[in-house]
Amino acid sequence: MVEARASQDRRPSPNALLELAATEGRGKLKVFLGMAPGVGKTYAMLSAARALKAQGTDVVVGLIETHGRSETAALLEGLEVLPRRPVPYRNRMLLEFDVDAAIARRPALLLVDEFAHTNAPGLVHPKRYQDVEGVLQAGIDVWSTLNIQHLESLNDVVARITGVTVHETVPDKVLERADEVVVVDLPPEELIQRLKEGKVYLPENARRAIDQFFKPSNLTALRELALRRTADRVDEQMLAELRRQGIEGPWPTAERILVCVGSDEIAETVVRTAGRMAQAQKCDWIALNLRRSDRETADKAELKRTDKVMRLAERLGATSVRINSRDLAGDAVAYARRNNITQIVLGHAPGGWYRRLLRQSLADRIIEKAPGLSITLVAAASAKTPPQMRMRPALSLVATQTFVALAAVALAATLGVAFEQLVPFPNVSMVFLLAVLLCAVRYGVWTAIAASLLSFLAYNFFFIDPRYTLMVAQPHELLSLVIFLIVAVATGSLAGRLHEQADATRERAETTQALFEFTRKLSGAPSLDDVIWLLSGQCANLVKGQSVVLLVRNGDLAIEGGWPPMDELPTADWAAARWACSKREPAGHFTETMPTARFHFRPLSTSKGVLGVVGVAPDVAGDAITSATEGALQSFIDQAALAIERTRLVDQAAKSETAAEAERLRSSLLSSVSHDLKTPLASIIGSVTSLRQLGNRMPKASQAELLETIEEEAQRLAAFVSNLLDMTRLEAGALDIKKELVDVGDAVRRAAGRAAKSFPQRKCALEIRAGIPPVRGDTDLFEQVLFNLLDNANKYAGPASVTRVLAGAAGDQVTVDVEDQGPGIPDGDLDRVFEKFYRAGGVDRRAAGTGLGLSIAAGIVKAMGGTVRAESPIANGRGTRLCIRLPVAGADAGTQKNSGEP
Repeated sequence: MVEARASQDRRPSPNALLELAATEGRGKLKVFLGMAPGVGKTYAMLSAARALKAQGTDVVVGLIETHGRSETAALLEGLEVLPRRPVPYRNRMLLEFDVDAAIARRPALLLVDEFAHTNAPGLVHPKRYQDVEGVLQAGIDVWSTLNIQHLESLNDVVARITGVTVHETVPDKVLERADEVVVVDLPPEELIQRLKEGKVYLPENARRAIDQFFKPSNLTALRELALRRTADRVDEQMLAELRRQGIEGPWPTAERILVCVGSDEIAETVVRTAGRMAQAQKCDWIALNLRRSDRETADKAELKRTDKVMRLAERLGATSVRINSRDLAGDAVAYARRNNITQIVLGHAPGGWYRRLLRQSLADRIIEKAPGLSITLVAAASAKTPPQMRMRPALSLVATQTFVALAAVALAATLGVAFEQLVPFPNVSMVFLLAVLLCAVRYGVWTAIAASLLSFLAYNFFFIDPRYTLMVAQPHELLSLVIFLIVAVATGSLAGRLHEQADATRERAETTQALFEFTRKLSGAPSLDDVIWLLSGQCANLVKGQSVVLLVRNGDLAIEGGWPPMDELPTADWAAARWACSKREPAGHFTETMPTARFHFRPLSTSKGVLGVVGVAPDVAGDAITSATEGALQSFIDQAALAIERTRLVDQAAKSETAAEAERLRSSLLSSVSHDLKTPLASIIGSVTSLRQLGNRMPKASQAELLETIEEEAQRLAAFVSNLLDMTRLEAGALDIKKELVDVGDAVRRAAGRAAKSFPQRKCALEIRAGIPPVRGDTDLFEQVLFNLLDNANKYAGPASVTRVLAGAAGDQVTVDVEDQGPGIPDGDLDRVFEKFYRAGGVDRRAAGTGLGLSIAAGIVKAMGGTVRAESPIANGRGTRLCIRLPVAGADAGTQKNSGEP
């Protein structure tokens, strides 16, 4: 019992099983990690690969850099090497790793050297580790090499140790996802000896490397970093395996780290430090950027720095969050408590006594508001830029703002002197306060503060005795001067803050209004073209540049619209657009996937899949898309995707309705044909069989009766086929309608005479008024219309009833009504009597005919510019009246067609 319970308790961790399932079908990555170039990573990788090759494994070399080392080149012998892909760059040809060729070859194991290499511009990915990711997704195992200084989170640490900034970096999460990491270790002394022997670099390059990078102290520190990172990796793999097996243990408690990200110079260092802490503690971490909701930044460089740091945090594995805030410290602590944060990481640059006197730092305020939370302060290398997330004027604006403050104060001093000369003016300080307020309203807080300080000096110099000196003779004058400075700074700051808050509110209101207008217009867009043109115009206006919309057509993307209109895209943009569509993630400019493309592409995604992509390109090259613009752009794209899906669903619904109607007509046709052809054919076959079998033994009268049956059923078949052909010609528009003058009275009489021959038992009463004007149309076809109406009355009325035909004129219309005394038509079926194959219920099918007569009549009347309708009942709850209205010859057919009952 105890063993069973213990077995149940050792269930695998669900999260561990989900992580294992996510790797199904993916190739395995093995990284040979070294502390520096020359330790033998490539040599070790090739040696291990040759051993697998000898065991029968399909090993292929995708790319190996020998750097002229003969012992490394010798290991390539006997291995299949894929040709490299030539890429033109700056009048020369670069040879890069060919991802497509590797995937097409599909070996069991692929060797790709220099994992952190930066590809030549024009390839799908800017980095080689992204190429390797594509190969792994194809299910191919990959071995690669990497030096520890190329890890993103260690970039600043390596720079401090060696004095060299490494520009080719790999996100830490890429190494974390590796299935195996092998450390290729070499003592620093041996590596330096290899350098001196020329086994790593050429002799001249080796001497420079020893003097600059390959110092014993540097190599020792890098060696320690490599071993520590590998040890952390081994520990993480062990814990993951224990969780998968359900083995209990004293697991470390879950930590959550929050790093506050600003736009200062220390921000990248803070983010990398937080990334290393999260890696060491194996925990989740969040990068939080707080934006002052009461101010707006006009400094594009500052916005770019913030976005760059946030993207760095995302590459290092953080979840990025941006929120608006009025109280930076309070909102940061509140967010930490809501999200169960255990540690907060901040940048901190100690300021002078004056800064501490005037204002607490952000770090001090967070420490004060967050008792119980662990706070880690990352000190700046220098105190030039305080790590507080507050708005600062751009350096390019300092000169302008200073000049404005000087000009405003000079003007205020001039006006004060002039007022004193003209009229007694005891409160000259009001003029300086006015200058401060004008600076605040027009140029913001910093200009107002500068104007306040300059006003303090100018007021003292020009208007406080003794004048034209900065001396103050009377104590009350000094007190007045100090109060003036305080009031000036306070009013200037408040007015400037109000100005910035108004700008921020106006910008947010414009964005909200744009979203509202876009949503309103989308809701009224009737077609797909309207949605596309609306989306392209709105996106182009948002980024102040160009936009293009591509939708999936027949399995590939096609340009559907753009602003300004365009018909073609460069090859790099097509590749980025297809990538964004297939991977459902942004690609192109401002991304790490095909950044050389002109456009930045985002997918049009819905719950049913990707409909296409939207591309935007600012007119000013290099202008990054800010977080606010990115949010608005994504909102436009999401709403447009729903609108496009809605228009397609409407089209599909219309097609489905048309298909359902066609299916209903097909069923009706098959039903009619199966009966109306089978019945007369059966009668004909039966009569012919009787005549052949009995012959002269049958009485003459019986023979005549059978022949008459054959004749009647053959005529019925001919009428049915004729009706089908007429209906087909009408629907195809192939029925030739003549435009001759038709005498309606004569047509009524001929149709009545024909009816008398076809069904002589039916009485027909004609009422034809004198002076009926002629109509335009086809005489024979109009006669057929009238006969069809009389035939319909004969089928549905009793044998003793009388059919009445009334013909006359009313205004610009000629009227013809056919009335019967049958059971009538239900109200709900009055509009259906002119549909194909419709038959009233309760009537013998043989007597009712094909159900095409009235439909053909309605089609001919419409082709002649008239209308036909049914009315029922007409008297005593019985009877049906079929009413034809035709325009008089020469009248406006369009007007008459829409005219009502006379």
